[in-house]
Amino acid sequence: MPEQNSTIGEKIKGLRIEQGLSIEDVSKGSGISTEIISGIEDQQISPPLGNIISLANTFEVTVGEIFGDSADSPFCIVRSDTRKAVSRFSSTGKSGRYSYESLGHQKQNRHMEPLLVTLTPSEDPYEPNQHVGEEIIFVLEGQVEVKLSEHTDILTPGDSIYYDSKLPHVVSCHGEDPATILAVIYAEREMLIF
Repeated sequence: MPEQNSTIGEKIKGLRIEQGLSIEDVSKGSGISTEIISGIEDQQISPPLGNIISLANTFEVTVGEIFGDSADSPFCIVRSDTRKAVSRFSSTGKSGRYSYESLGHQKQNRHMEPLLVTLTPSEDPYEPNQHVGEEIIFVLEGQVEVKLSEHTDILTPGDSIYYDSKLPHVVSCHGEDPATILAVIYAEREMLIF
């Protein structure tokens, strides 16, 4: 699986600089703390999908653009051996809780963002995310802990959950082995930039 040349952190920093925004401006627009934004840009924090969606909305770009997608075709076929891995970090060997593979990177004007996500175990606490849209998660491998507001559940292979992304939510690996999920995020009309 080929990796992209730039990381999510580099893309976020590039968009911020290109738009003449400070980290404080981005924080105010996205609702994400300046510390987390700095950590994402410095490749110390692997951002969850909720943060990526909030940042895309702040920069007025699609989620796919943060992932470096070309989005230039009316359809997209992704072969298993050519999935586009989205690098969370540079080649410095840092690890994180998430890695993403785009499953729709060439589809233009899309309303959904389909991703294959690998979740890795972590003892660090997770901050809840919330953003406009809806999500469906289907567990392919491993165990996944899902927290929605006050509800917590463990999902195993074959289980799925569909929820309003405005609910505070945390999706994380449960147990000591990585988990793989198919995540599809519906981008509400106000999130789309054509």
